[in-house]
Amino acid sequence: MMTKTPVKRRTLLLSALAAASAAAALPALAQSATKIVFGYTAVTDFASVFVAAEEGYFKKRSLDVELKFIPLNSTIPAALQSDSLQIGGPTPSVFLQAVDGGLDLVLVAGGGLTSKTITGFGLVARAGSGIKSAQDCVGKKIGVPGLGAFLHVTFRAWLKDSGVDYRKVNFVEAAFPQHADLLRGGSVDAVVSADPFMSRITESGAGYVASYYSTFLPENNQTIVHAAKREWVAKNPAAARAFREALVEAAAFMQQPKNDAKVRAAIGKYIKLPPEVLAKVQVSPPGPVVTDKQLAYWTGLMKEQDMLKTNIDVAKLVAK
Repeated sequence: MMTKTPVKRRTLLLSALAAASAAAALPALAQSATKIVFGYTAVTDFASVFVAAEEGYFKKRSLDVELKFIPLNSTIPAALQSDSLQIGGPTPSVFLQAVDGGLDLVLVAGGGLTSKTITGFGLVARAGSGIKSAQDCVGKKIGVPGLGAFLHVTFRAWLKDSGVDYRKVNFVEAAFPQHADLLRGGSVDAVVSADPFMSRITESGAGYVASYYSTFLPENNQTIVHAAKREWVAKNPAAARAFREALVEAAAFMQQPKNDAKVRAAIGKYIKLPPEVLAKVQVSPPGPVVTDKQLAYWTGLMKEQDMLKTNIDVAKLVAK
């Protein structure tokens, strides 16, 4: 279910930003629409994008946004680089690794935020595996939906906090839709998964939740960031700002409980959830504006895991 905000200030701020963004967008109606192909994966952290598309927030800002499903989050930076996408939603760690590797990408907006109330992802063990704790993962084969992506990096951080050397765990890359079959077939001992796939696995009896490890994460850090080539943003600064403004308006819409059904309908349309699953799925709080502090959290976490070779200046990575 949607987070019942402990954050009235965030709701008020988003509403004020949305109103300002809507007013600023009015003159753009006469302009020709800018075409944007946007890449997303099958998680609810993209809810603000789905809402912006369904509620017309992109169109009223003269943006023609085509939403394109991408099976593996880790492939989004390459799709941006090849111009298959103009904007895409990698996890912060995937984005930062791409920048560390030499891709000139910047962020135009943010997606979902971490929250200790969210139990929509975790470690799902194969039935009969006996995995119950971090220590039980040593020597096991664990599937993650993108090596170096959000779930992989945060799960390794949890293992480390639990006193386990994550290098003694064998990680393999597996897209969300494959998780249930891999567990049933015994190809992996566990997966780090997320709803709706996690719920489907547990309901089918193929696996069980060994840990909702996500609750150890600090609050209000980005789970998804919306990136573009710096070159594209330089050529389309108004479109980049309009995209972010549309998400600010969508975030304000999401924070109003009366819009819950519409938010869920938008999610269901783009990640193809059946009604019974859609009714139960948790939705991360929206965070349309990315801060340097949020990126610094991720660079710190990744340096601890030896994932970055360079010192990244996060202040240069957010498009204004």
